[in-house]
Amino acid sequence: MILPNDFLHVLTGFGDFFTGVPDSQLQQFCQELQAQKGINTRFHIVAANEGNAVALAAGYHLSTGKVATVYMQNSGLGNAVNPVTSLIDPEVYGIPMILVVGWRGEPGIHDEPQHVKMGKITRGQLELLGVEAMVLDGASSMAEVEQFLRRFKDAILPAGKSIAFVVKKGAFGKSSGSFPKFETELVREHAIDRLADSMTENDYVVSTTGKISRELFEHVRKTRPGMSCHDFLTVGSMGHASMLALSCAIQRPTKRIWCFDGDGAVLMHMGSMGTIGSLHPENLIHVIFNNVSHESVGGMPTVGDHVDFLQIAKACGYETVRTIVTEEELNDFLMQDFSQMAKPACIQVMVRTGSRPDLMRPDTSPRQNKEAFMGALHG
Repeated sequence: MILPNDFLHVLTGFGDFFTGVPDSQLQQFCQELQAQKGINTRFHIVAANEGNAVALAAGYHLSTGKVATVYMQNSGLGNAVNPVTSLIDPEVYGIPMILVVGWRGEPGIHDEPQHVKMGKITRGQLELLGVEAMVLDGASSMAEVEQFLRRFKDAILPAGKSIAFVVKKGAFGKSSGSFPKFETELVREHAIDRLADSMTENDYVVSTTGKISRELFEHVRKTRPGMSCHDFLTVGSMGHASMLALSCAIQRPTKRIWCFDGDGAVLMHMGSMGTIGSLHPENLIHVIFNNVSHESVGGMPTVGDHVDFLQIAKACGYETVRTIVTEEELNDFLMQDFSQMAKPACIQVMVRTGSRPDLMRPDTSPRQNKEAFMGALHG
């Protein structure tokens, strides 16, 4: 087992800059980063997406000559492929960096369906990218890590190549760090419950990956099981739920389409808001549950408290923009006639960080969810 403090210390010998998008497999490592480096400083930036993180690391190398560390879930390799191949590859600029990749969907280990495919191809993908990798698990030692890094320094780094640590569950020991909590009046699960209860047979929801979809699923399944076919629970594809919702809204203009989104997901692909505003669907309500946190993968902060999503939405062409902070404001919002509200609409709901530890996971497969949703939406 690797102690996060020791691992961070040895990586700092190559460069004192860290960036990436958090992952649950890397939670202890990320908490140690939070404790030692802070957030959004010269030493550590939580990137909007993994491609951005690679570019930030490249800029650090250009300006210092040192090697940055980029952390991500293996699903994030998809976002990183473009800059890894067209920017940092030895056949282009030859900008080295150290990747720390959480291995979700490892073959033989049960995981959520969105991780299965990437889990199978993670090591092959890194090999295809020309990135030599070392797998870390509970039996790994710092001596092995240091030996790998010595070879990186002596033989791989001079060629302008990068390396990766592929991290299995349980590879890291406990960190002394922790993530800050965002405190406000509303609990996200409660807000989702209230919104779901207000919906009619003409309302359909596309919800983003993680806790938001799980909370929606549990509430609707327990209280309104007949409406569960009205919800598309997006697994994986972080940041793309709004485009799924937009396309549904365009193709089914007589239906009211809701997108339940998170601040981290919106930040990951914020250009989607420009597309929504420009196409101006009059049946789309985009709800952003903002808890200033990547909560579904451990709780590392986002920059959701520094970004004015409503002003951005308004500038992009959304007709209605509104923030809900209190129970009273939520009640007031739910009292209106949604059919009369100008759309597209962007509704930001400020919610506190945290969720129930016994929160259900969907008991239907993604394929079953898709078929039920299509049947209801087409009907």
